[in-house]
Parts: sequence; structure tokens; C-alpha cells
Amino acid sequence: MRILLIEDDLSLAQGIATALRHAGYAVDHTPSGSKGVALVAASEPDLLVLDLGLPDMDGLAVLKALRSQQRKIPVLILTARDDLPSKVQGLDAGADDYLTKPFAVDELLARLRALERRGSVGGSAEVVIGDVTINLATHSVLHGGNPVRLSRREFSLLRALAERPGHILSREQLEDKLYSWGESVASNTVDVHIHNLRKKISPDLIQNIRGVGYKLGPTR
Repeated sequence: MRILLIEDDLSLAQGIATALRHAGYAVDHTPSGSKGVALVAASEPDLLVLDLGLPDMDGLAVLKALRSQQRKIPVLILTARDDLPSKVQGLDAGADDYLTKPFAVDELLARLRALERRGSVGGSAEVVIGDVTINLATHSVLHGGNPVRLSRREFSLLRALAERPGHILSREQLEDKLYSWGESVASNTVDVHIHNLRKKISPDLIQNIRGVGYKLGPTR
């Protein structure tokens, strides 16, 4: 799951990005509203966390621009504007949720999980492949009813495949879900994570479609 954070307070943005990465998200950040609009079109993030008081373009203008382009990305407004008219204006402009500063990180994460559930496959937070259950909301995996412990990036890769069951994702698409801009990515990173997932869960969990990419497959 990849999140774009549009926030001009660099110290706050760094803290938010760190918390989100610890929670298993890949996070990209820009302090610019106009650049944020362009990045949504270019990189197609899964979620957008949007400040309203941006220096170059008000956050509401960013939101309206995205909705006018028919961008359906879930948007969480994160702002110091705590008056009722601002909240109503933000939600009417197309925001999916509205959280005021100061805020608790746990509440931010809970609201993002709620947005994920709304947009998850078939409206369900769970994806079942054979005897493997992947819970997209709680970031948990069961194999034969037993919990499986995965690293943050192992779950992120599994999640990317589970969100599009039956679809083949290329190595580049998987890397985009795992890493933020500027992070160095070793050439065998995806292979290592897939090897670990097969070892921890099932050797048949992920199919390699030679020359194309990977998809979830049947499990034993």
C-alpha cells in the first residue's frame, strides 16, 4: 500500500512518514499542492493524506482538481482547520475523511485502515486463497488457522498481490508498492521476499509467470 503525503510542515511530515512506514506503508512526500496533483497522475498512489494550508495551492483546490479529473483515490484531509464549515467544505469537495491537528498517530492509522477497507477487494477486508486468509485491515495472515509472522515488506508484497487476485503484477509494480522514492532497491529484492513468503506459508502461494510477473496461486 503506497501513500502520498502532501504536507508543507517538514518536521511533521517526517514524523508522519516514519509512523506510516513502521505500520507497513510505502510513503512518498511533497510539500507542494501542484506537484501533488501531478504525482497522483504519474505514480497512482493508493491513498492520499492532504494538508489544506499549503503554500502554493490550497488543499481544497488540490482535492477539487483531483476529483475533476475523475481521480478516485481515497483522500484523508489532515489539517489544523477544526471549524465545522471547513470540515463540511472539505468533505463536500470530495474528501473521504477529515482529521484535525493535533492528532494521535493511532487514530490516523485507524482512519487509514478504514479507508483501505472501503476500497478493498469486493468490499471485504479479507482475501482467502485456499487455506490462507489475508486480513488487509489488521495486516495479519493465517495459514490453516495458525498465525504467520511476516516482516513489514513481506506483508506489503503479499498485500499487493491479494488486492488484485488473479492479476499478474510485474516486478516493477511490486517494487513500487514496497519502496518510496529515493530508496535503493536491490535487483533481487522481490525474489527474496517471495522466497520467504513461500517458505513461511506455502511453496504454491505465489506463481511466477515467466517473463511477465507474479500472481497469487493455489495453496496446499
